[in-house]
Formats: sequence, structure tokens, C-alpha cells
Amino acid sequence: MADQIKIMILSGVREQGKDMFAVQVNDEIFVLDAGLKYPDSSLFGIDVVIPDLEFFEQYGEKVAGIFLTHGHADSIGALPYILRKYDIPVFGSELTIELAKIEVKRENKRIKNNLFNVIDADTEIDFRNASVSFFHTTHSIPDSLGIVVHTGAGEIVYTGDFKFDPTAEENYRTDMDRLAEIETKGVLALLSDSSNAESWYPSVSEQDIANYVVDVFRNAKGRIIVAAKASNLNRVQEVLNAAAITGRKVLLTGRDLAKIVRTAMKLGYLNVPKGLLMRVKDLKTVPDEETVILETGRMGEPLNSLQKMANRRHSMIKIHEGDLVFIATTPSHAVETMVAETSDMVYRAGGRVIELGRSKNTSGHATGRDLQMLIDTLKPKFLFPVIGEYRLMEIHKNLAVKTGMNAKDIFIAKNGESYTYDHKQKRFFLSEPVPGEDIMIDGSGVGDVGSIVLRDREILSDDGIFIAVVTIDRKKKKIIAQPQVTSRGFVYIKANRQLMRDSIELIKETINNNFEHKKFDWTELKTDIRNDLEKFLYRQTNRRPVVLPVVMEVNQNRHRVMQKKNTTTTNDENTAKPTKKPQSRNGRKPTAKRHPLNVTKAGKKIVEKNDKDQ
Repeated sequence: MADQIKIMILSGVREQGKDMFAVQVNDEIFVLDAGLKYPDSSLFGIDVVIPDLEFFEQYGEKVAGIFLTHGHADSIGALPYILRKYDIPVFGSELTIELAKIEVKRENKRIKNNLFNVIDADTEIDFRNASVSFFHTTHSIPDSLGIVVHTGAGEIVYTGDFKFDPTAEENYRTDMDRLAEIETKGVLALLSDSSNAESWYPSVSEQDIANYVVDVFRNAKGRIIVAAKASNLNRVQEVLNAAAITGRKVLLTGRDLAKIVRTAMKLGYLNVPKGLLMRVKDLKTVPDEETVILETGRMGEPLNSLQKMANRRHSMIKIHEGDLVFIATTPSHAVETMVAETSDMVYRAGGRVIELGRSKNTSGHATGRDLQMLIDTLKPKFLFPVIGEYRLMEIHKNLAVKTGMNAKDIFIAKNGESYTYDHKQKRFFLSEPVPGEDIMIDGSGVGDVGSIVLRDREILSDDGIFIAVVTIDRKKKKIIAQPQVTSRGFVYIKANRQLMRDSIELIKETINNNFEHKKFDWTELKTDIRNDLEKFLYRQTNRRPVVLPVVMEVNQNRHRVMQKKNTTTTNDENTAKPTKKPQSRNGRKPTAKRHPLNVTKAGKKIVEKNDKDQ
């Protein structure tokens, strides 16, 4: 009986980052990468975005493992949130696994080390329905791997992030012989990186970039502040080498960088000459012309830190006259405007900026020529462009057609789509969907921020908030106290007093109309106030603030209890007989007898038992 084969697009298409795909063979599922992406400016207050964890809720028992291609956040960043709830084996190269542990430990202090399995390019793992093997790829981090799922219908190949660079060092070099071997077994489907598909010109080799970094360091007269991705170990090594050649010492800033560098040094992936690194206190003694400050950030472009340095708000470093800021990474399109703003701040502070991406055509991802070369090498029957925005996937498709592939055999997928292989027709067909929504992380909350919350945050950022507070007596159907209104980020109250007075009158009118014509309902009353205020404020200002009505009710029950208590006390006083004051044996006045107390666990709130019972 032929295997049932599915390719599931969980996330990572029509977007940049958040890579996670899956291959199902019968009742086993092999998850390929589990990454995150960092939000753009439209996701107000969101820290990171991860794939839909509902997939593991539905299919968790079938998942044989999570297989990682490399140690960047777009490949491993979702692991902390997955492993928090699900015990799923994780497979990756030695460096990738160590970086994954760092990532997981950041969110989960206790990690289960038995879930992590170190493999290499020579490993092949046999499962019940399929086997999984690996091959070396070239990326900006050592020991990056491609993944092959061996099925009865052919090989399913996932590249992860890759490029071709014949001059790359051994730990970074693509194994072309292994690719040729995979082709001979017959490639059923190729899931290939599309991130740099629109670039036709070849990327500059890493040797040329290393020489360029040395030239930049030699020509710098003062301090050099290097902005780079912490996990781009290739670039970090080039910076360390250039500093050693030019007689400078390096200060590492940021906890992420320190952990990654220590891990890479321990595993032998980074060569740091003795005496090259310095501490913060050494900045006072080491001359500027002998100083390199390596600044990194979790987003890959540590622009926020650079802005703080330029505005003299950074805790350790302040940019001053003569400093050179060397942006040694290629920023994503989403932050190009921020790069320009940061450069402007640096120049205002007296420094100057050199961007590697403007001087050299460099990328850790395959160019259009690389993609065509891979297709020509593997000769896949079907192609799934992944890891890239929609236009890049379309460009990837067009490049594949030029190599001779049939356009019908290329699938521009969406997140949440699943493709099942039909053995009789020898084709993939769209089948039942899988969970493919975004899960947004805000602080410690996982998935508790949705579209409604984001919409409110967007409105708050644009038009502010308008708050109306009123106290009513619903039984007597009247307003007890004058409504109070205030706003934040909407209008300047002192200059708009008439608007506030008119709003108060509108609130009164709305409440009275509700009392007269409707059966009382808390939700309906608040909705009426909100709707009337929204319409009124828009007519007056052409703005739509978030309107927050707060309706309170006087506590009639408490008033009756207090009146009854006062009446009882008065009657008791009229009939009470005088008693002799008790005396203590030692002559001191006895303490008054207190009511029993109910103390909360925190010990902060004390409530008299009698009042509580009432």
C-alpha cells in the first residue's frame, strides 16, 4: 500500500521569518524548523510573533520530532513556547542545539535536556514510516543543514536558509556531492528559500567581505562601534579578526552576544585571540583608536541601542566626535527607514556611519542564480517556494519555469494550507487546512492579544481615549452625580472645555432616554453611551478615540443596612442599664474586645467579619 504523504505549510510563506513546515508520512509528522518573526510597526506593543500552536494541540501525538536547519531566531525562536507544553524531540547540529537551549532557557528556566538530540550531516534517522537525513548548506552561521525526508514516492528536500559560496570556509560550505547523491534517488518535492530571489547579481564572497572589514578598521581614526547580528558568527569572526590585525581590543555588549560567543568558542566555531576582549571598565584606559565595541540585538539590527548611544541615554556607551558606526549586517526592508533615522542621529552626535549593505552586495540567502542552480542540481518534480514575501515567491516560481519546470508543478502556498500527494495521478492536491494563524507574544502573554486588542491599540495611537464616568440609581432611574469626562491623547482639555461640557450633557440625555424607553440593562446602557459619544465626538473633531464609559451604581442595600444598624443602636442606648467598668488585676485598663477579623493571605487587607457577612 502506498504511503499517504502530506506537505503542511504551517507558517513562513508570504512573510519574512517564522519558518515552520511539516511533512506527514502515514501517521508520523516531521516538523521542519520552528521559528519566530519580529513585528513591524503595525503590531503595537507585540514582542514577537510565532506560528499557531494549535497545530500541536491537534497533531501533537503524531509529531515524531522537530528538525532544525540552523540557529537563527527565524528557525528556533518558537521552541520555548512549544516545549513549554509539549515534550517533542528536537534534532539539530551541535551549535544549533546549544543555541536552541539558550533560547529555550530564556523563557523556561527548567529545560528538559533529554529532548535535544545532536546530529550532523552524516546522520540518518529511521522512523516507522520514513527516514530523515541531512546535508551541509552555506549560511551566515556554521553547521547549517538542509533536511531530507525519505518517502516511498521520493525525497522531500527542505533547504532552510542557504546560499552558494565556493570560497566559504569548511564549516560554512554546501556539500554539492551530497546534493548530487540526493538527485539520483529522485526528488519528489523541494521546499526552497526565496528570501533573496529578486537579487540577480551574485553576493560578494565572505573572503572579500573580510578584507573590506579590515580596510574599514584601518581607515578609522577613533572608536569603531560595530552593529551586527549576535548569531551571525561569520560576521562576528570577521570583526574579531579585523580588530586583531589592526591592533584593537573588542568590547562585547549585550547578554545574547556574550552567551553565543562563549558557546561558539567552547565548541570551536569561533577563534578569539588571547587578550583581544576587554571589559567595560577598560574603556577608560584603552585609547579610542584601539577600541572596537561590538553591539548586537535580538532583532538582528541593534538600532535601538545605537539610537540610545547617539542620544546619550545608553547605560555604558555614548557616541561622541570621531566615532565610526559600522553597520555590518544587511537590514531587512521593514527597518530601512529606522536605519536612516539612526544614521541621522549618529551624525548629529558627531559620529559617522558606514553600512556594509550599501558598499557590498552581501546576503546569507540564495540569489536568483543560486535558486536556478539548486533546481538544476536536484531536478525536483514539484517546487514549493517558501521563506519569503509573496513577490519573492512569485519571482522564485518564474525562475524555476525558466529552468524548464512546468508552472503547474509549482505551488505558491499560504500559511495553513496542506497538500496531499495522489499516487495515481502523481500530483499534489490541496487538502484539508491545518492551523496557520499568527500567535502574538506580548510580555508573558501567549496568544492573548488578538485583532480586537491590536485594533484598539491602533486607535489609541491615532486618536487617543475618551473616558466618561457616571453614577446612577437604577431603581429611582436618575443620575446621582454629575458625569465626569477626561481624555488622553485626544484633545487638549483646557482648550476644549465647551466640548467637554457638551459631552456631559449628551451623557445625561442618553442615560435619561435609556431609562424612559428601555428595560434596564447594563450592557445596553454602556453601548448607548459609547455609540452616542463616538458619533458626537466624530462630528465635532473628525477623530475616533476609544470611548470608555464607566457606569457605577449607588449601593442601596448598604444604605438600608446602615440605617437599620443606626436605628438598632439608638433603641439599645435608650434601654441600656449602666454597668460597672471592668478592671484588670494589674490596675491597667482592659483592652476593648474586637470583632473577629478575616485576614487575606497577603496580610494586607483586613475586613471586619460582621461587615463582610452583611
